[in-house]
Amino acid sequence: MGATVSCCMSPGGSPKLARRAVELDDYPITTTGDDVSEDTGTYLQHISDREVPDELAQESNPSDNARASTIFLNKSQTDVREKRRSNYLSNHHTSPGLSKKYSSCSTIFLDDSTVSLPNLKSTVKCVTLAIYYHIKNRDSNRSLDIFDEKIHPLTREKVPEDYYSVDPEHKLIYRFVRTLFSSAQLTAECAIVTLVYLERLLTYAEMDICPCNWKRIVLGAILLASKVWDDQAVWNVDYCQILKDITVEDMNEMERHFLELLQFNINVPASVYAKYYFDLRSLADDNNLNFPLEPLDNQRATKLEAISRLCEDKYKDLGKVTIRRSLSADNLVGVRTTHAVLS
Repeated sequence: MGATVSCCMSPGGSPKLARRAVELDDYPITTTGDDVSEDTGTYLQHISDREVPDELAQESNPSDNARASTIFLNKSQTDVREKRRSNYLSNHHTSPGLSKKYSSCSTIFLDDSTVSLPNLKSTVKCVTLAIYYHIKNRDSNRSLDIFDEKIHPLTREKVPEDYYSVDPEHKLIYRFVRTLFSSAQLTAECAIVTLVYLERLLTYAEMDICPCNWKRIVLGAILLASKVWDDQAVWNVDYCQILKDITVEDMNEMERHFLELLQFNINVPASVYAKYYFDLRSLADDNNLNFPLEPLDNQRATKLEAISRLCEDKYKDLGKVTIRRSLSADNLVGVRTTHAVLS
């Protein structure tokens, strides 16, 4: 294919080939220094030089790839290093007290937060702290009109003059998110998915979360996460009962734009969810937002044992269902093998 002489066609068999040869002579192929073929002398550009596959683009996106580092954890490292340096200088000549509980041989301290059932209050605090670092350490002020509170205000009350230029404090962000979660009765898992959608929006749309748009971005992420995660999702009109001055039409338009900017990618793999959960715990440890620790007593130990048995039975049943005609090493959960008798 592509040669002027082949087993199926003679050189003069088609006038199109002659016209094509003349056109190629009129427009010779230019060559560059290194990428020149020894046989033909022409420059052959590889397909990878012309376009980047979507798989490579998703590898650097933490909301799609579990191996990529979360954006909020990277943005918080500068402040964490400064806090550690200041704490070291302030406690260099004094003996600091133990502010954190540690387990011993006689007492074991555990919190009630797990990756499958996180603590609601602590998770919301960590998520709002991640949003705070996103705003504080943003690269620029790129935004879209649909999320701009100057164009689409959430309240009719007069806001301070510096409201759109001063970074909000962590307490203000936490109060806003806590009001939505408590009024809509959302779960802690929904808070983690909200952060995943928020970082996916910032990556896909190439925008920043800043003082003029953080409320509408967070509201859109919570709205979408509650519909995807919870079985009984909160309707848009219900959020209008929480935020009195916003209309249903505005909520619908914001949700539609949010989905379009996400390219309708609302999938959150389990590995990505687990990565965000543990990175939020690391963020909490770096900022002294420790999850509430309680000593392990008989009642809590029995509860943990029951949960472990429930999960173990669940995976055993799953392994039995997946086994059909043949067995593999991945499906040998709960399978009994017979001992060989050697004579």
